[in-house]
Parts: sequence; structure tokens; C-alpha cells
Amino acid sequence: MSRMRTPMEDRDAAQLPSPHAGSGTAWEPASVPEREWMLMRGGWELMAHGTIFADYNQQGGPRGEGKAESVNIGMLMEQHGLGRGTILLRQMFSAESLTSPHPGFPELFQTGETYHGQPLVDHQHPHNVFAELSALYLLPLSKRLSWELYGGPAAEPALGPVTYIHRTSASELPLAPLSHHLQDSTHTSFGVVTTGFVIDWVKLEASAFNGREPNEERWSIQSAALDSYSGRVSAAPSRDWTAQYSVGRLEHPEAAEPGSQWRQTASVEYDKPLASGNWATSLVWGRVHKIATGANLNGYGLESTLNFLRRDYAFTRLELVDKDELFPQAPVHPAYRIGAYTFGGVRDLVQNRAYQLGLGADVTFYSKPAALDAAYGNHPVSFQIFLRVRPGMRTGAHH
Repeated sequence: MSRMRTPMEDRDAAQLPSPHAGSGTAWEPASVPEREWMLMRGGWELMAHGTIFADYNQQGGPRGEGKAESVNIGMLMEQHGLGRGTILLRQMFSAESLTSPHPGFPELFQTGETYHGQPLVDHQHPHNVFAELSALYLLPLSKRLSWELYGGPAAEPALGPVTYIHRTSASELPLAPLSHHLQDSTHTSFGVVTTGFVIDWVKLEASAFNGREPNEERWSIQSAALDSYSGRVSAAPSRDWTAQYSVGRLEHPEAAEPGSQWRQTASVEYDKPLASGNWATSLVWGRVHKIATGANLNGYGLESTLNFLRRDYAFTRLELVDKDELFPQAPVHPAYRIGAYTFGGVRDLVQNRAYQLGLGADVTFYSKPAALDAAYGNHPVSFQIFLRVRPGMRTGAHH
């Protein structure tokens, strides 16, 4: 997403409503790099960005498999002044329903959503063709106070951090976090209305939304009642730091599991521009309380991506997450604490203002209870080799 100055800093400039714009209405540090294409036409500021990973994914152990696949998203944004405020339209698309091998992207210990009516296990589901269709309006009310209104048929409620798809700290990692469904899986909700206030460097928001996970028709918009709700407080004390805490109630989110959920999340994101690169780090916690069973599941994640010597990247994702859906046919569903530890790197083979083409690889090690050895092996190891394509860095990309 573009990082520009807020209207509270320069009301006369045609710029995005916030320098901290992340995904939905979530904030991330204003200093993160801008990788996008942009032009001005008739008073409209038009932007496009996205990422394509083409990779070979080998998941280890008895439950693992190897497949060629592509993780991909693309986003269009259009911004214009409207009255005394600013309106921003966003459309995000994904071709993963065509580029993910059935039943989805292999990923050990991953759970969430369904395939052919059965819970997905050890696979990450593809994202929807229409991943976001939304509008955001920000109206300055005074020098330090603005009113926000956001929503759309496919949008992201005020619940969770900036989704991993847009987090700079996760920008070189093709696969989703194992904690995705405890932290930021509502980034595509089919029906969202959010309102809130920005008070200097603090934002208070509340959302009503459709809390059901998307079904297997990845090309459709699955509207339903806005029967779930959430609230979030975000802070951006400087250009390099953001933090948030959010809580929400999701009504019947999982198609294969009865009952509703309470979800809490908290996160801190840090970004530091460097003379020849950038360093982005996120610490994220999410908890799901399943009302029907009283179970609590926690997910903890640390991500960090270091861009150094312009063309080189080193990255890691370290997770501890509770999983109780690994054996959906079992009569009882105990929660297992899983650790996943990913390390990798990327080298940009092409890097210019038009695009960046990188060649990368990563490897993941795991920790797990001994009770899972029979199903997953004693020491499974997974790896990926990939090409990554995205827009080039804009001139003056750090702000």
C-alpha cells in the first residue's frame, strides 16, 4: 500500500487518507517501502500493486507432499477529494483458485475452511477472486480529529493486525502463518461496515460484518447478515511504530464447525529504513475462544524481513500455535501446541522502477508433542524454492 502524509499533515495534497494505510483500515508503519505503480488522471490518483510467487513447495513428513503452485494477489486503488475529505476505492483480486493445486497449498499443520465439504487440514486455502471491493472515506473535523467510514461487499473489519498478505515483515514469505485463523483471517469478509475516529496518532474503530468464512466458490461474493461485530484501538506514535488491540465476536465463522467465537488480537509492528535497504518486524498474538466448547486457542508469531545491500533479503517467521482440527474425524479434539520456524532469503535478479524479480528459498522446522509423531514423523522439514515478481520501488519510497 502507498505510504503518504495524512490530511492532518497536508490537507491540500491529493494523498491517501493516512500514511499508515495497511489492509482494510489497519495501520502499519508509515516508513515501509512503497512498491507500486501510480499515475494522476483528471484529479484522480490511481495506484496498482501486487505480488506473484511462482514456487515449488515441498512439505515434509508422512503427511507432506510436493507441488508446483502460485500464490498471488493484485490490487487497484483510486483516490479523489470528496467535499472536505478524501475517498479511496480499493479492489483486490487473486487467481489462486486457478493456481493452487487441489485441495489447496500444502502446509503442514495448517487448518481452516473446507474442501468438498470437509475441513482442510495440512493445506492453506486459496484466496477469493474478489478479495476486496471497498471504499474508505476520511473527513477532517478539526486539526487533530478526523472521522472514518469504510466498508463494502468484500472488505476487512476492524479486527486484527494488517493482514499477512500486506505486512512488510511477511513480504518475502509465500505461505500463510499457521496462526492465520486466530489472527487475521477476516481480511476478506463478505459484508463490512466500519466507522471510527482518528485522534492525532490514535484511532478508535467499530465494525459490523459477516463473520462467516468464505465457502469453496472462490469466484463469488457470498453476502449474509452483518451479525458479527468488533472494535479496535490503534496507535502510531511515530513513523516507524504501530500497535493495535482488537476484539470481536464472530457468528458461525466455520462451515464445518458449529458455534460462534470470540477473537482477541494484539500486535506491534516496527519498520526501519536503512541506507541500502529496510528492516520490518511484527509481533502478533491472536486468541480464539470457542463458545460452544469453551476452548481457548492461542497463536503467537514473530516475523522479520531485512532488506540489505539493495538486492538481498533475509527473513524469518517463528510461530507457536494451538491446533485442535488436525484430526477432524476423531471423536475428541484436543489442542496441540505446534511450533513452526521458517528461515529464508531472496536475491533480486532484476530491480528497477518498473518491477522486481527475485529468486528465493526457505526452510521450515517444527516442534510438536510426541503424540503426533506417528502422523507427522519425528522431525518433518519443509522447504520452498520460488520466483517473486512485484512492482518496483517508487522514487522517494521511504517517508
